Amino acid sequence: MVENVIWPAYLDASKTRAEGRRVPREQAVDEPTVDEIAKAAQQVGYDAVIERDMTYPREYEPRGRVLVKGADDATKNDLVQAIAAYVDILRD
Repeated sequence: MVENVIWPAYLDASKTRAEGRRVPREQAVDEPTVDEIAKAAQQVGYDAVIERDMTYPREYEPRGRVLVKGADDATKNDLVQAIAAYVDILRD
């Protein structure tokens, strides 16, 4: 079983690509939380586990991370973009 790690920085509109953003700025959201990411992953159809005490290597403040399990059918890039789209929808 594949386990993908999704950091909030991957979806953060205030980050540059060099700082860790992995989606186009148009798809990114302002300050995504691990709760939003986990809920979006569940909406896409995957199991998500939140680890709140983790710190992304390019950041100083711990924002946590989300482990997405069972994403054998999607590439990591596709998964991150789908989650970004759902986080944006959840905020509307």
